[in-house]
Amino acid sequence: MPHARIYQQGKPATQSGRARASQFVLEVESDRPKRPDPLMGWAGGAETVEQIRLTFPSLEAALAYARAHGLEAEVVPPAPKRLILRSYADNFR
Repeated sequence: MPHARIYQQGKPATQSGRARASQFVLEVESDRPKRPDPLMGWAGGAETVEQIRLTFPSLEAALAYARAHGLEAEVVPPAPKRLILRSYADNFR
C-alpha cells in the first residue's frame, strides 16, 4: 500500500502574509529507494507519483482523498509557533 504524508503548509519565509498557511498538503512517498543518476549525480527514482503534491482546504478532505485512493496516510503535526518579542530599541544595543 502506498504511503502518503499530510502536513499543514507553513508561511513562506520571504513573505509576511499567511494566505496559504491554512492549507493541507498531501505528498505520496515511494517504497523504492532513490538512486543516483549516472550522468548528473542527482538522486531520483522511476516513480513519477513522488512528484505529485496536492493541496486541500482541510485535514478531513486530505484524509478522505487518501482513504478513497487506498493510501496509508501519516499526519505530521505542525511545529509550535515561537514568538520572539523584541522592542525597536533592542536593534541598537
